[in-house]
Amino acid sequence: MDIHEYQAKELLAQHGVSIPRGKVVYSPDEAAHAATSLGGEVWAVKAQIHAGGRGKAGGVKLCHSLAEVSKVANGLLGNTLVTHQTGPEGKIVQRLYVEAAEPFDREIYLGFVLDRKAQRIRLIASAQGGMEIEEIVKSHPEAVLQVEVEPAVGLQPFQARELAFGLGRLTMKQVHQFVTLTMGCYRAFRDLDATMVEINPLVVTKEGRLVALDAKMSFDDNALFRRPDLHEMHDPAQEDPREAQAHLHGLNYVGLSGDIGCIINGAGLAMATMDMIKYAGGEPANFLDVGGGASPERVAEAFRLVLSDKNVKAILVNIFAGINRCDWVAEGVIQAARGLGVPLVVRLAGTNVEAGQKIIRDSGLPIISADTLAEAAERAVAAAHGKAA
Repeated sequence: MDIHEYQAKELLAQHGVSIPRGKVVYSPDEAAHAATSLGGEVWAVKAQIHAGGRGKAGGVKLCHSLAEVSKVANGLLGNTLVTHQTGPEGKIVQRLYVEAAEPFDREIYLGFVLDRKAQRIRLIASAQGGMEIEEIVKSHPEAVLQVEVEPAVGLQPFQARELAFGLGRLTMKQVHQFVTLTMGCYRAFRDLDATMVEINPLVVTKEGRLVALDAKMSFDDNALFRRPDLHEMHDPAQEDPREAQAHLHGLNYVGLSGDIGCIINGAGLAMATMDMIKYAGGEPANFLDVGGGASPERVAEAFRLVLSDKNVKAILVNIFAGINRCDWVAEGVIQAARGLGVPLVVRLAGTNVEAGQKIIRDSGLPIISADTLAEAAERAVAAAHGKAA
């Protein structure tokens, strides 16, 4: 689960991270009032969406008057902001963060990620702040500093201190600030079940303070049951509506750009199926895992979800039943397949497969059956292209 910048900053501030003064607003009048209450002469007005690259896309503006704050807010709120991370459809800006702008001398990158391969928290820092970490790695690999955190002891102050020295050009007072800030970020990452904490840029102000000018946090969805306060920060408006709808029905859905809809049980089988579709010359329209206990009703909902994508020209159902039963899944397929409007390819395997295949055959519906995954993918691609399987 992702959260907005202002929410991430609030959480990090609770763990000792220094942040600029700011307020979240929902209207131009609120924006001007927030700037007045914050004081100062320059303010940053920031669009709050779950995507990077806001500055380059015009979603972050420096304003030098209250009238300019109101004008910028009016131009952002309710409009779609397109960045390199949103895709061409962009995201609608529904809230802004007005922040007191403070001049700074230097930008630093600081990030914590969950390295699943190493099974460790990985701390990444770079003196080349203000850039995406991918850009830094590509253009200045020598500037990227990394530390793996040993889970038995956690991040140690000496490790943060070594990073500070590696960044260079920091006074001893700033080194101490960096250690305090880094340890605070680590505690927030660990204690809140985060999967990513990123401060980019971490700036050194003209007064010599280290301040988190921007912040991102992501959390482990599987741990949200014990973090109800974090769950309340979820903003469904920032999600694909289909993904939000899928979540309500216990489905895992990710929209893609192809034309073959996929309904599959198990994330691994779903990935393999999408790979096989591409190998057969097609493009999957989605990732959709109906889970291990897919009832006929859930399968029918999966069909409605897949068909909400107007690009879908064929649907591939690939079920390997273990906990599930093929006859149970087949009943859901039959319910959803009547009047479908696009070709349907079904491959069943596992528990009660013969009964499931019989239900499909006896339905009288024009369902294309397949015995293997490769065969199912080939027939789905052929059907989507209007060819005989």
